[in-house]
Amino acid sequence: MAGWGALWEVAADQHGYVTVEQAEEAGVTYDALKQAAWRGHIERPVRGIYRLPTVPATGHDLEALAVLWTRDPAAALSHDSALAAYELGDINPSKYHVTVPLGRRIRRAGGEGYVIHHQHLRPEQVTWWEGIRTVTPLTAIEQALTSGVPTYLIRQAITTAYKKAMIRDADRRRLSAHLTRKVS
Repeated sequence: MAGWGALWEVAADQHGYVTVEQAEEAGVTYDALKQAAWRGHIERPVRGIYRLPTVPATGHDLEALAVLWTRDPAAALSHDSALAAYELGDINPSKYHVTVPLGRRIRRAGGEGYVIHHQHLRPEQVTWWEGIRTVTPLTAIEQALTSGVPTYLIRQAITTAYKKAMIRDADRRRLSAHLTRKVS
């Protein structure tokens, strides 16, 4: 049972979710996961990912699942989803946006609710929000400038991020100037 204890520790840091690979590293076999899911002791929200219901649910579980679903440790919540996470305006994306490294191909079922972007993210472009690897507010706004987010929502994001001290004045001016050129 030491394997399940170690797996719970991993799940606690990931909103209750674990991958099959993480379970096996913790000493819990794939067959043990399948059997526990069949018995109703754990949940299987998507193929290859399980949720331990003994970890309390939060309001951000689905964002955590979106990033974990990629199975890429460099993946990060991004674009519209990061703007919404930081509450930088009225944006309400219908899908979760996740950025993975350039060249990373994801071929698995269950991604209908996700938009996968490819970009090399530098360490200073990524932070942690609610225990979920997420691009910084500045990076999320920069991504919005090129991804089709409506201008008024980008303007809201810039203003709100500045008021919340999430971006510097120089960044606010640069982003606003870029937005002005974009609409001209």
